[in-house]
Amino acid sequence: MSEELLMNVSPMESRVALLDNGVLSEIYIERHHKLGLVGNIYMGTVVRVLPGMQAAFVDIGQSRTAFLHVNDMQRLPKAITQHKTKADDSLVTVTASNKGNTKPPVAHLAETLPVASTQAVEVVVASKTLIQHRLHEGQRILVQVTKDQLGSKGARLTTNISLPSRYLVYLPSSEHIGISQRIDNEEERTRLKTELSSIMQAVNLQGGLIARTAAEKVPVAKLEEDIYYLVQLWRTICARRQEITHHQSSELIYQELSLPLRSIRDLVHPDTEKIIIDNHQVYEQVRYFAKEFVPFVYDRIVHYRAEPPLFDVHRVEDDLRDALKRRVDLKSGGYLIIDQTEAMTTIDVNTGSFVGGRSLEDTVYKTNLEATHAIARQLRLRNLGGIIILDFIDMLEQEHKDDVLSSLHEQLSQDYAKTKITQVSELGLVEMTRKRTRESLGQQLCEPCSTCQGRGFVKTAETVCFEIFREIMRCARTYNSPKKFTVVAHASVIDLLLTSEADTVADLEYLLGRVITFEVENLYTQEQYDIVLD
Repeated sequence: MSEELLMNVSPMESRVALLDNGVLSEIYIERHHKLGLVGNIYMGTVVRVLPGMQAAFVDIGQSRTAFLHVNDMQRLPKAITQHKTKADDSLVTVTASNKGNTKPPVAHLAETLPVASTQAVEVVVASKTLIQHRLHEGQRILVQVTKDQLGSKGARLTTNISLPSRYLVYLPSSEHIGISQRIDNEEERTRLKTELSSIMQAVNLQGGLIARTAAEKVPVAKLEEDIYYLVQLWRTICARRQEITHHQSSELIYQELSLPLRSIRDLVHPDTEKIIIDNHQVYEQVRYFAKEFVPFVYDRIVHYRAEPPLFDVHRVEDDLRDALKRRVDLKSGGYLIIDQTEAMTTIDVNTGSFVGGRSLEDTVYKTNLEATHAIARQLRLRNLGGIIILDFIDMLEQEHKDDVLSSLHEQLSQDYAKTKITQVSELGLVEMTRKRTRESLGQQLCEPCSTCQGRGFVKTAETVCFEIFREIMRCARTYNSPKKFTVVAHASVIDLLLTSEADTVADLEYLLGRVITFEVENLYTQEQYDIVLD
């Protein structure tokens, strides 16, 4: 499989498209006036503690207060011994015996990282404490955003800080050493765990580390460089926290990388053939970043100078337009219907014009197999998350059900987001979840329709006519003085009142003893109307 990264940068926004064999599989969009918050670290202020929900609302300086649940807070053991420095609360301690060592950067942290005198302090903390015992209104806490604002919901927070680099994730408040599940070779997993443990012991590094997928087969020297970078970053954050401890307002302490640089760090791998950028300034920034952190892709970065827009040449704009549609056509003639709601997303599989060959069961089986490929792609492309219900066409044979489910697992294995899938139910439904950390493509690019308010449909002209009749009768009973009613409505409603419903209008005039006139208002939607009393 060949992959390419396309970066389109304008004064308004940055867009990164990931192409698999020339086909758009993922799109990332970052508006410059509305940058994503995931990964940002804030010194926040607790504004409300909710014991009934075991959660708190925290002000981080955004339009909505953020949400912090007790399960997302650090869980400390009942009795621990911490070394606290006078300068900061960094979880990194080094010894003077490391001085003068000429080993790789991590091996001489004592020379490059200033260390204040330490003092052992016994700290006793309950491992499972209620949130009302841990937080109070007005308290200042260090938090990191794990989910962006979604709809009416504020950002989701954690106090378990994590700092990602190219190969590793540093967890200052954890002692866990983990390996990415995507690294399935047991020998490689063992090697990485051994190497990371050895490095941490050598420099007396407190905290935890997670080896990312990109760390597979990476030499120990590269891992040491990553640890050095992460430790430096964490100490900078700690120093910044100390500077603003006494400030009253919530403040940003660390901001995640911009989308182009974040894409280089997180998305590229040895199979990435080319990175094409249409902005010279960003091209230079990416080249500098890649040279420092991802040198193997440095020569694959290309500056696009041609006249046709980069996304037009690779049909990305067309795919983006299709990704906002409700219907997705399959090559065989079948199709998917995708509906996204507040609670969940549903995907319905239909045979459409595909009639198959041998039997109905064979037709259904082939359509469902093809749908698994399209579903996996659409989930990534549209960034659909949360609860997802897949309504496959009913299959009779258990072998076919197993094949379809196996194909779905295989296709989703390429997804960067974490997914969980259930078995096929008796109704042919598959329940699954996909981790959601940012808005879906539709939520980013669209807003609820001003006419239907997001319902997806409007009242018929006939329904509105009947509402008008009822409203006229109500007004006639309430107000005795009017001699004439003027109905102001959309053209389609007025046309119906003057044609199909003309007899009803005449009967109503006779019953009420009042004249009813009509006036078209082109600015009204089909559901809008006014009744003027004269």
